Amino acid sequence: MNKRVDRLLQSGLFFFLIATVLLWAKSYLAFRFSFSLDLENTIQEYILALTPLGSILFFLSLSFIFPKAKRIKAFLTLYFIMTFVLFANVVYYRFFNDFITIPVLMQYKNFAQLGGSAKSLMSVTDLLFWVDVVALFVWARMKKGQLSLSVKKRTMGAIVATSLLAISLNLNLANEERSELLTRTFDRAMFVKLMGVYNFHLYDTVMTANTQSHRVFAESDELTEVRNYLSSQKDPKSENFGALEGKNVVLISMESLQNFAIDYKVNGKEVTPFLNDLIDDKNSVYFNNFYHNTGQGKTSDSEFLLANSLYPLPRGAVFTTNAGNEFNGTPEILKEKGYTSAVFHGNNDSFWNRDVMYPALGYDRFFSKKDYDVTPENSVNYGLKDMEFFEQSMPMIKSLEKPYYTKFITLTHHYPFVLNDEEDVMIDQTQTGDGTVDRYFQTARYMDEAFKKFFEDMKANGEYEDTVFIMYGDHYGISENHNRAMSEIMGTEIRPFEHTQLQRVPLIIHSPGLEGKTVDTVGSQVDLKPTILNLLGVKNENDIQFGTDLLAKDREDLAILRDGSVITDKYVYDGDSEKCYNKATGQEVEGSECDDIAQKGQTELNLSDKLVYGDLLRFLEDEEEPLTNSPNKEK
Repeated sequence: MNKRVDRLLQSGLFFFLIATVLLWAKSYLAFRFSFSLDLENTIQEYILALTPLGSILFFLSLSFIFPKAKRIKAFLTLYFIMTFVLFANVVYYRFFNDFITIPVLMQYKNFAQLGGSAKSLMSVTDLLFWVDVVALFVWARMKKGQLSLSVKKRTMGAIVATSLLAISLNLNLANEERSELLTRTFDRAMFVKLMGVYNFHLYDTVMTANTQSHRVFAESDELTEVRNYLSSQKDPKSENFGALEGKNVVLISMESLQNFAIDYKVNGKEVTPFLNDLIDDKNSVYFNNFYHNTGQGKTSDSEFLLANSLYPLPRGAVFTTNAGNEFNGTPEILKEKGYTSAVFHGNNDSFWNRDVMYPALGYDRFFSKKDYDVTPENSVNYGLKDMEFFEQSMPMIKSLEKPYYTKFITLTHHYPFVLNDEEDVMIDQTQTGDGTVDRYFQTARYMDEAFKKFFEDMKANGEYEDTVFIMYGDHYGISENHNRAMSEIMGTEIRPFEHTQLQRVPLIIHSPGLEGKTVDTVGSQVDLKPTILNLLGVKNENDIQFGTDLLAKDREDLAILRDGSVITDKYVYDGDSEKCYNKATGQEVEGSECDDIAQKGQTELNLSDKLVYGDLLRFLEDEEEPLTNSPNKEK
């Protein structure tokens, strides 16, 4: 018996099969319990179990192409890589509710700076992902010199054939469940559910190579296609053109602040008392149906939207993948009107490749971490605490030549929403049992207090009266992974309708002399650029942009999210579930009411992607005629 067991332990084929079964089981369990893939029927259960097998057999069989003496090392290396890919996606998914793409990996400089965010995503149970890896390495070590992956060619062929058969069967079943799976590139969750994470990365590699080739083969005719679409769209009349002409501009990116936090109370205390008062101020315009359009680039995506009125990419971030493109950013446009532009941020200048992207957008100055006095005492999580950040920024903003166009990027209210000092805690945690959600309100309250002190400092330093403040939430802070806790906070089940509504972020425009009001129009971050330019009285007729002035008369109520969701004044279309809802009642609508807006959403996203991937704005210099119907053109 012992000899038979020993022979088995020395058998390369037995080693291969055991390893395959272990990785298959581990992958299935991760797919099933670590990702929220929402299996809809029994067939999808079977597909989910099948998806890892074909790719595991295929990738592990690549070890057979190595010389016999190196096959075990090659096999173990491949096994380690596949485990790491699985584990990395599990950790990434916990916060971003998404899967890693190659463009995201290009943001590797960001990972070293994640600090507490990355640490909080780890769990002791994550060690289970590596138990089989250690066991296989020990097995190979113990049988060193005896264990070999020397198998017959017929056996190798059978393994490869089985892998291809499993992949083919998987693909056929996936196509039956979702016929347009390979063309719906924004729906990564659906792809992973039906094809698995390993096939997803193979597909992502092909897609990345394809998109990188777009610029090489792009032609100016493609820019004409975009122009023709924009010319066909509604051209609303701006009623506030030049209302704030010549004023300084202070943009404040309110990290992770979603609109549900406005007016929310914890144990009777307001989470955002300053913002609540600012919204009610006679000189403030508040937009309560304003959505973020960000994708994987999160804060950098919101910055891209703000500067260009183009949509972010479906994978990765423009800041890291296309920083060499030609842009026509708001800072560059305002420079021609005598504005000095600057960004203030208490983090490293290379984070999100900002040190490269900001000059491309036309910014004159970037005040980053090296310009601030950053110590362990005045920092938390990602870096400089917001109160210190604003306080230290005052001498810098006073040094700028006026008029100035500036942007402040806050940090403290960032996942995992922690405050190290008791003196910074101004409100109780909620009691949902979900730490992320419960802490969210404490850091939001701290950020709100930082805004209050900043406004006081601006007034004390004589910078308030001639300035317009534009404060906007940059992206969501709480993902779908926390729907259970959020259902307690919101007092209702979080369906696709509620999830889409949770993508609303605050937008407040405040300036002395501005007529205050609450605006119900449906809009999004892509509309910020034309809104700002019109308020400042800047015509930009030759520009290409997808947004429209949020204050324009008879503008179309529309917000297109990066996942394909579309919101109007009447309907909410959820891009992931493809369900249509009545916006007023939240009830699901049967029929084709959302078909037109869903198609419009995809058209705009595709055209914007074409602009960015092909770097089409570089062809603008070759054109002579301006747009006859630019979306932000004043009539």
